[in-house]
Parts: sequence; structure tokens; C-alpha cells
Amino acid sequence: MTGIDSDAIRELAKLLDETGLTEIEINEDGRAIRVSRAAAAPAAYVPPPPAPIAAVPALEPIPADEPGTVSSPMVGTAYLASGPGETNFVKIGDVVTQGQTLLIIEAMKVMNPIEAPSSGVVRQIFVEDAQPVEFGEALVALT
Repeated sequence: MTGIDSDAIRELAKLLDETGLTEIEINEDGRAIRVSRAAAAPAAYVPPPPAPIAAVPALEPIPADEPGTVSSPMVGTAYLASGPGETNFVKIGDVVTQGQTLLIIEAMKVMNPIEAPSSGVVRQIFVEDAQPVEFGEALVALT
């Protein structure tokens, strides 16, 4: 095992245990060491079949840059419900309170709730269930 620093690998593994991280990498003098722990993979999320769209009074479309628009804080996959077959967190016309979950974004196998920054009414949902989203992409408009 020429060139492999076993002590460095042990130290990095110890850091993984201490910090709860699943992966760590260091680069020194042109050499890189990465230690990764295989996490138990959660059951694959299978989005529910599309629900029939209920008649909702027509609202004027809201531009994605309108005040009250909640944007994605990360890159990931947006889910409108907590799991397959579950009801969506919110729908157009719902009254929400500050801190209420609007949707979740899965990023690196972690489900991140996206909460309402203020109380209001859901005027528009810009994403569909299981849709990939980018950082800064409009998710929901509140008024």
C-alpha cells in the first residue's frame, strides 16, 4: 500500500463519526483523500398519481419575481406532499401561516421542508410534484 496514508484515513473516518457527516475529502500537496460512509438508502419516493384538478376560481397568473414569491434555497427535487398517496401540503387558495410547510425539496437524500416566510394565501404554485428545481427558482406565490 505504497502512498496510502492509513492514519489520515482513520482520522477522517473518526471525523465522520464525530460530526455525523456521510462523506469528507481533503486535498493536500496535490493528493486527495475521500472517506465516504454508505448511508442507509431511504425507500424510493414514488410520486402519487396526478389528482383530478378541482375547479378553483381563476386567478391572474403571478410573475415569478413578484413580492411574496417563495424561491428554492437549493438544487433538488420538489415534492408537493410528504409521501406517495398523501395530500399536498398546500393548494391554490389555501390560507397559510408563517412557518407552515409549503412543500419539500429532496437534496442528497435529505428531505428539506420549505416553509412559508409569512402568513398569506397561496396564489400560485410554480412547480409540479417530483419536479427538479434550481437554486432561486420560484416555487410558490403568497399574497
